[in-house]
Amino acid sequence: MRPPRKALLAAVCTLAAAAVVGSGLAPAQAASVRHHAAGSVSGTGAGSGSAQVWITTPDGTDTMTDAGTVGFTTTPSTAPTVVVDPSRTFQTMSGFGAAITDSSASVLSALNPQARTAAMRSLFSPTSGDGLDYLRQPVGASDFTTGPAYTYDDVPAGSTDYSLSHFSIAHDQTQILPLLRQAEQLNPHLQILATPWSPPAWMKTGGSLTGGRLIDDPRVYRAYAAYLVKFIQAYRANGVRVDTITVQNEPQNRTPSGYPGTDMPSWQEAKVIEQLGPMLRAAHLDTTILGYDHNWTEHPNDAAATPPDETADIDDYPQQLLNSPAAQYISGTAYHCYYGDPSAMTALHRQFPTKDIYFTECSGSQSANPADTFSDTLKWHARNLVIGATRNWAKTVINWNIALDPAGGPHTGGCTGCTGVLTVGADGTVTRNAEYYTLGHLARFVQPGAVRIASTSFGTTGWNGQVEDVAFRNPDGSTVLVAHNENDNPQTFAIREGDRNLSYTLPGGALATFVWRTPGSAAGHGAQQLDPTGWTATASTSSSTDPAADAVDDDASTRFSSGAAQAPGQYLQVDLGKVLHPQQVVFDTGASTGDYPRGYTAATSTDGVHWTTEVPDGQGSGQFTTVDVGGRGTRYVRLTLTAASGSWWSVADVRAYTGADRR
Repeated sequence: MRPPRKALLAAVCTLAAAAVVGSGLAPAQAASVRHHAAGSVSGTGAGSGSAQVWITTPDGTDTMTDAGTVGFTTTPSTAPTVVVDPSRTFQTMSGFGAAITDSSASVLSALNPQARTAAMRSLFSPTSGDGLDYLRQPVGASDFTTGPAYTYDDVPAGSTDYSLSHFSIAHDQTQILPLLRQAEQLNPHLQILATPWSPPAWMKTGGSLTGGRLIDDPRVYRAYAAYLVKFIQAYRANGVRVDTITVQNEPQNRTPSGYPGTDMPSWQEAKVIEQLGPMLRAAHLDTTILGYDHNWTEHPNDAAATPPDETADIDDYPQQLLNSPAAQYISGTAYHCYYGDPSAMTALHRQFPTKDIYFTECSGSQSANPADTFSDTLKWHARNLVIGATRNWAKTVINWNIALDPAGGPHTGGCTGCTGVLTVGADGTVTRNAEYYTLGHLARFVQPGAVRIASTSFGTTGWNGQVEDVAFRNPDGSTVLVAHNENDNPQTFAIREGDRNLSYTLPGGALATFVWRTPGSAAGHGAQQLDPTGWTATASTSSSTDPAADAVDDDASTRFSSGAAQAPGQYLQVDLGKVLHPQQVVFDTGASTGDYPRGYTAATSTDGVHWTTEVPDGQGSGQFTTVDVGGRGTRYVRLTLTAASGSWWSVADVRAYTGADRR
């Protein structure tokens, strides 16, 4: 059993609590930010009949602004309605944060003690700051380093150190480790993921930290694994526990631009992990191992530079690793944002459902017009990270640098336009960037151990102008929904849980967090949404871009559409894959709320041959068309139109429920 963090800290140092006299924050930001205890609904005004709302707008007028409460009602809304259903659950969340790189430590350490403490509180405090609780720490140098590249076992060129007798973390003891200890004191829930950019040069072909591979020698694999174990032990001895580790940052980035990096094919990563896993156990360390740690999809430049013995890894690296003997030691896979789409994480989850998914790096960047940086970053990170990553099984959302100077540095090679969560000016001014708020919309409200729950979402990571969202149920029973209006114009949407609805108008481009509690009577209603995995659908007619399959793809941003005006005889038939016993089946138009069936019949069947009429003469009236099945054995459900209309017929989502009424 691992000792608690506080015991580790007390054994190493005692940090005096510093009173915050001057925050060091830009005055306008300090005035506009409204804090609250992460996940704590009591005292916010959000009772069982209302939700509390916090909002950030792309023009910066509102930055995590407390927008008050909005009440629930039992009257259905006519606005596109997001359906939240805690009966269907997904991944348990681990945390949100960034990286205290060597560069970040440098700019934070340059602040006077009072301003530095204020900046750290703004980042890590669960009561007066963002409550960040997951850090990804470089093992040695990255591109964001203030001086020459380094590892913890550097020896003269031509020398080796298989015994690791020269191992030392002295470099980190001046700035990085004190900041990590302070972060852990501010947030006892803090977890740390460690990632190396390069093994020591003497372990590599070419003898350089920049580029090259591990030497293919059993002694090197053992030495590198032992090096990582010694790092974990050394950090632990200095009061910082490493919870998770990867063995190589971006292993398919074979030509890093002037900074440490390593070409590590999956077969070499597997060899390292096969050594590392048993070593961790022998050392009684419960640090878990993640694989890959690179982009959602391999970048074309990386693929084009693939050596002949790595071609199997092209767009298949995580799969190669999880199909290797090393998989027994791998708890999950880590992803970055710099190429591809978050849906790659869901694809991997479906292939390896027992392995976790972590999102571990994405940097903000300066826009072509610097004045647009806040807006552009807020929108892109909202779509792809805050919502896109979490809707695709990621347990974490971790940005890159937690703080940089106004020039996006200091750095050695690599990114020239990166932005940090904070910008620290030479005069001590601390500016909160868009990343501070995108992370805050999650970290302040989604408690450790929260579970993502089902919610329909109409927006897409690629942008379609709709409202995109993700929902969570906290351990204390509160519900959190984070929503982003992808459109530049205000949009009204509704949130529905059970028989309760609320409506809200989101400003153009805004990111908002809603927090509410479910009344005890509603929380125990007993309805259970069925998992639609494996369902199929056919239709009499459909649009070439909106096929029947899109009605049952568990994604309300896509849809089946008739592709023509409604006419009697048009049908949509859903195959549930096997005989189930649903109480109700709901056909949801999604955002196209006017595309409901004007007239219809509904029938069910166990074999697709013999049918029972459930609704002989139905009339649609809005987004939801509900077929009561009454718990009878059902495999097929068919909706057939009986009336004509100039409107198309669309179905974005089909949901089936057992148990109580879910109209």
